Amino acid sequence: MKEGIHPAYQPAKIICACGNVIDTRSTVKSIHVEICSACHPFYTGKQKLVDTAGRVERFRRKYGANAAK
Repeated sequence: MKEGIHPAYQPAKIICACGNVIDTRSTVKSIHVEICSACHPFYTGKQKLVDTAGRVERFRRKYGANAAK
């Protein structure tokens, strides 16, 4: 590898919205994420509906009335 062209690889913290903190190494000091392995439904086995900007409600309003007919 050439000297001086690569970014510094340093200890970093990954901080989740649920409060979980993971220590790792990266080129940035901290990374903020919304969902981690501690709160993701695939890993926890719990079904959790993550609604982004009301998409689920908009879907239910649009197709919910038609499904009953």
